[in-house]
Amino acid sequence: MRVASAAVVTVISAIALFFTYSWGADALHTLTSPSYGLEDVWRSQFVFGIGRLFDASPDMLLRIAAVFGAIKLIVASLFGLHVLDRLRSLFRGNADLEILETALTLLVIASLAAAAPALWTHNGDIARDQTIPLLLAALAAALCIVERITTEPPVEAAAPQS
Repeated sequence: MRVASAAVVTVISAIALFFTYSWGADALHTLTSPSYGLEDVWRSQFVFGIGRLFDASPDMLLRIAAVFGAIKLIVASLFGLHVLDRLRSLFRGNADLEILETALTLLVIASLAAAAPALWTHNGDIARDQTIPLLLAALAAALCIVERITTEPPVEAAAPQS
């Protein structure tokens, strides 16, 4: 059981590092760009799709892109915080899985919001790009459940009183 829990922790940490790097780089690109990443047509298709859905003006498209950039930065920061918490747990205590669960929840919400316009317009290529983060989030959530089961002490049944 110890080998399985070490493998679970390793995979969760690898997924957290992946999202820290990939979503952090995406967020920094978006937030440091003068047009909030809209010049990259492939990556900003979901922003245009959401803008089309709400009949958004060019100014509103910039705001939508900025909000998604900020959300990606928050998610990447939470995953980075979880990685640091995992490193701290090597020396003392256990890692706080609520940080990971919060990051996964925000990741799923943002990925679904980005995939929805692609599904409405029947654009399979862009929907496929959003599938990978959702699958990795599902894997991390399943492994988080496994880790909780293996690390929590068993609940003792209360003795019946006579």
